[in-house]
Amino acid sequence: MTEDKIIAEREKKKLSDLRLFLLDMDGTLYLGDHLFGGTKEFLHYILRIGGRYLFLTNNSSKSVDGYVKKLHKLGISAKKEDFCTSAQVTGERLRKSYAGRKIYVLGTEALKEEWRSMGIAVTERTEDDIACLVMGFDTELTFQKLEDACILLNRGVDYIATNPDLVCPTEYGYVPDCGSVAQMLYNATGRNPDYIGKPAPEMIYAAMEQTGFLPSQTVVVGDRIYTDIQSGLNAGIATVLVMSGETDEKIYRESKSKPHFVFADIMEFYRALQEQN
Repeated sequence: MTEDKIIAEREKKKLSDLRLFLLDMDGTLYLGDHLFGGTKEFLHYILRIGGRYLFLTNNSSKSVDGYVKKLHKLGISAKKEDFCTSAQVTGERLRKSYAGRKIYVLGTEALKEEWRSMGIAVTERTEDDIACLVMGFDTELTFQKLEDACILLNRGVDYIATNPDLVCPTEYGYVPDCGSVAQMLYNATGRNPDYIGKPAPEMIYAAMEQTGFLPSQTVVVGDRIYTDIQSGLNAGIATVLVMSGETDEKIYRESKSKPHFVFADIMEFYRALQEQN
């Protein structure tokens, strides 16, 4: 996209029109256990203007209950209805497409329990009649799980992943995320998964359906171009990139996909919203 087209798109999207804010968390609102300055004020502001926010995350290592607890620990009030996660959307796909069939989950115990609570037949045995291998961001990864995955992929089972993120930000740098493990499995088996989370637009569609807001009122806010921003572009909504996480100036310059707006952090975005409303 040329610079002229980028400017034209920005003129079409007005900050004052925005009412539904779909918020990435890691690298956008906080990093590790450090809440970024302005986050609480930003969330309160959205409610004051009659808006709504949902936390949109590709990170499937925690259950929604786990995220609620984490945000409470950071001083942010949240409930289950405030989330739309790749785990939830993937779970809905599994319920519709594989009802009653065995699913092998390469993921955390929290992810397995969340899907079991949705009625999904989760198994940990490769000997079972397994219909699909589903992979999430697994902070409890073992070599046995990788070996099981190779056995199943070579057997030809369906293959789904919650998200394509290559790394997950931490306070000390980055760790391999779901996309990096998928690359490792591709090297071993020659197979790639069908990714469900961002940059696919399904989470955004689900969020708008859940809340009743229009695409013209909706914005996705995140720190990654290839997942957060691309998902918004794919869904036809406004996009805001914050430079507080994975994306740096070099990544931004070299990316073919460009957000509608760029801010240093959530505080700068909050101040821009105040000026527009």
